[in-house]
Amino acid sequence: MVTAIARSGVYRWAIPLWAATLLSFCIGGIAHSQGYPARPVRIVVALAPGGGTDNLTRIMAPKLTELLGQQIVVENRAGAGGQIGADHVAKSAPDGYTLLNTDTSFASNPSLFSKLPYDSLRDFAPVSVLASAPVALVIHPSVPAKTLKELLALATSRPAMFNFAMGGFGSATHLGVEQFKSVSGIDLVVVPYKGGGPATADVLAGQVVMMFGGPSSLAQHVATGRLRAIAVTGEKRIPAMPNVPTFAESGMKGVDAGSYWGSLAPAATPRDIVNTLSGAMMKVLQMPDVRQRLINLGYEPIGSTPEDFAANLRSEMAKWAKAVKAAKIRVQ
Repeated sequence: MVTAIARSGVYRWAIPLWAATLLSFCIGGIAHSQGYPARPVRIVVALAPGGGTDNLTRIMAPKLTELLGQQIVVENRAGAGGQIGADHVAKSAPDGYTLLNTDTSFASNPSLFSKLPYDSLRDFAPVSVLASAPVALVIHPSVPAKTLKELLALATSRPAMFNFAMGGFGSATHLGVEQFKSVSGIDLVVVPYKGGGPATADVLAGQVVMMFGGPSSLAQHVATGRLRAIAVTGEKRIPAMPNVPTFAESGMKGVDAGSYWGSLAPAATPRDIVNTLSGAMMKVLQMPDVRQRLINLGYEPIGSTPEDFAANLRSEMAKWAKAVKAAKIRVQ
């Protein structure tokens, strides 16, 4: 049985190792006897290269290739806060050869957009929750602030010098920006991007001075001094950025947006194939080398059954519907 505990917007999951491993082997054996997979499996990443979804998928892909015996092909289809990639997968053949890997935006988009080209629950078969992570507020080193208090004082006195790079509508980075604006009372200019990768590139170049982003794509730049981390969401500091305080430590409550990632298939995908994929993903996320690599990048590896992911999606959609309404956020 998988259990989930919601803390600061990030779900923490506990899976008995023996149960998940047994499930993986048993279900995998059933599906392989039926000939699946017989050709490469394509995972559509609904966001731009270089962001948290892309990094996570590409770390998992080689191990999934080994387990399934077929090449895992990663394809980026970014745009509209993940809608382009999601719509493509929703309309793909339900045969297990086209999957969707996406982030928090999948659960928040129904509340942010007046109309989606797909139904987030009816048109997809949940496969597995993959991981969760906080988001970090970083600034370009040209900004003369080293703490959240200093940043707030500077932004209050000189708001014209500040703009926010936002890595995709509906993502945790977008929701984090909106929470920060609401709590601080500072109306900063938000510059939208198709994903965390392009947003990070412009902050590194100094074209935009601050952003919320995933530790997986920011930690290396913070370590080399190319970016300065101010605070992270969540209840505690993370191994990827051990010297960066949480927002709560820094005296600011209400900024708690966190990312989580999951994999989905088209709705009518046969159940035995969905179970095979879920078992393989759980097994990959339990591998010590994969787990440690993900933890070092700021992820919390999870892995779940399709049933638990379905329940998680419904819970996340309800949670973000309340948050979006409270913050009066609307994209269109």
